[in-house]
Amino acid sequence: MLVLGLETSCDETGVALYDTSAGLLAHALHSQVAMHAQYGGVVPELASRDHIRRILPLCEKVLADAHRKLSELDAIAYTEGPGLAGALLVGASVGASLGFALGKPALGIHHLEGHLLSPLLAHPAPDFPFVALLVSGGHSQLMAVAGVGEYRLLGETLDDAAGEAFDKTAKLLGLAYPGGPLLSKLAETGDPRRFTLPRPMLHSGNLDMSFSGLKTAVLTLVQQRGGAHAIDGRTKADIARAFQEAMVDVLVAKSLAALAETGERQLVVAGGVGANKQLREQLTRAVLTRGGELFYPPLEFCTDNGAMIALAGALRMQHLPVARPDSARAASSFTIRPRWDLEEIGIAVRS
Repeated sequence: MLVLGLETSCDETGVALYDTSAGLLAHALHSQVAMHAQYGGVVPELASRDHIRRILPLCEKVLADAHRKLSELDAIAYTEGPGLAGALLVGASVGASLGFALGKPALGIHHLEGHLLSPLLAHPAPDFPFVALLVSGGHSQLMAVAGVGEYRLLGETLDDAAGEAFDKTAKLLGLAYPGGPLLSKLAETGDPRRFTLPRPMLHSGNLDMSFSGLKTAVLTLVQQRGGAHAIDGRTKADIARAFQEAMVDVLVAKSLAALAETGERQLVVAGGVGANKQLREQLTRAVLTRGGELFYPPLEFCTDNGAMIALAGALRMQHLPVARPDSARAASSFTIRPRWDLEEIGIAVRS
């Protein structure tokens, strides 16, 4: 089964071709980071227009790289949500139009489900069931994953997600956009002993998280020193390291607690923060010490990409019933969901 995946939820245009027998055949990604950097953040209108420019050439490139034709596709998967409305419309309209023209199913995929399943692109890949730490953009969640479409929410952030806290803390330190990766890089040179920041909800007795207070603690630290413009480079690095140490401690502790609560041995980590070097090192050490197994998607698939959407679409085609388009009405029936919780589609249930 050959599935074309389209990802346009925010500021990356991702296209990929996944075969259920041969695996990932080809993928391509265009990042808009350079375009948005001059504005200090994502500009939705510019993001949408750039997706329009990029998506069809990327589709052509991926098909050519894989030596496949449109007529060989068995399905098209596109990100239905959550994300920026205008950006989602680009991928959804292209995906639905291709499905109608080819007489093939066009599947709307939940962006977080794509991230959740992305470690299955790794070699070796985990087997079901497993626990997933999902740390992507505005989401930080721990999920028990029994199979495709069988997800149980164990705990989540009550305010800022890990990725949001990274970006906002970077801004407090005067770092450029995109701040999260720059903060992580700066933290590598910092002294972890100079500053101590709080570990919110570390001993809460449940698997929920909170990172807004950690961000506020950094704000207080910066203000006490006269603001970001008055802080020298060494101090910024030390603050960045203290922030990252606190964040990683919480994520590691909650992940281990989730494994203990579920009795599972396998932990998968997905989403952009999953690329953080310190998080990977500490999680790997902690999980392996306890006799567990740890899985990450390849680094290139930690951030938004088409491969995870193609994979999720292929797995849904294999394991869940999908209706085929049979009339002109199908061409106009696609939807987008800028705000879309996993619970709302009935595949995630709070424990």
